[in-house]
Amino acid sequence: MAAAVMLAAGRVAADGPGVILSRHAPSDFTLTADPESKPWKGVPGVFAGNGPTGQPVPGHRTEIRSRWTGDNLYLLFICPYEQLHLKPDPSTATETNQLWNWDVAEVFVGSDFNNINKYKEFQVSPQGEWVDLDIDRGNPRSTAGWRWNSNFEVKARLDEARKTWYGEMRIPIAGIDQRKPEPNLEMRINFYRLQGPGHTQVAWQPTGQRSHHVPESFGRLRLVK
Repeated sequence: MAAAVMLAAGRVAADGPGVILSRHAPSDFTLTADPESKPWKGVPGVFAGNGPTGQPVPGHRTEIRSRWTGDNLYLLFICPYEQLHLKPDPSTATETNQLWNWDVAEVFVGSDFNNINKYKEFQVSPQGEWVDLDIDRGNPRSTAGWRWNSNFEVKARLDEARKTWYGEMRIPIAGIDQRKPEPNLEMRINFYRLQGPGHTQVAWQPTGQRSHHVPESFGRLRLVK
């Protein structure tokens, strides 16, 4: 399923076939979690609609859009649902460890093409809860990973009439990539959702395993004008 991708300086990484284009925005903008807002309207995205082994997951086809500025990477998730599974007594003021036990949209993003086991993870829930994690699969760090702080921000909005929730992230690029943001810069990335009481998994690049943490299956995000 994964393809070999030749990189600069002769490096080789195994990547999934997907590429999401992140469109440049002239300036940073307020988070609204609204796909019809000016920064998001008409911006093309990609879709996550399969389970971890590639099987279709009807009713949960998720759209993901991306934009970037000189400082931040923006992501918008458009998440249809059948039944929500939400954490009681949510907190949006503090990080929620183990947020993945409830409904979330997730992104895994890394810039280290030499060591693909090192990457960052960001999650947002339909209630606006959040967690960010520093992942190193070659050196698991128990609680240290989730105590890392990227200073990212989230916004969530729930439309019960349409049975869709929207999650937006603003991630400081300096926390995920030390390179200067510019057109054609690429990062390694994957998107996932956990949905409903049965914990339905919805993947952009299916991993072939129950685990989401299979960096060999990540696709790529490319910054474009």
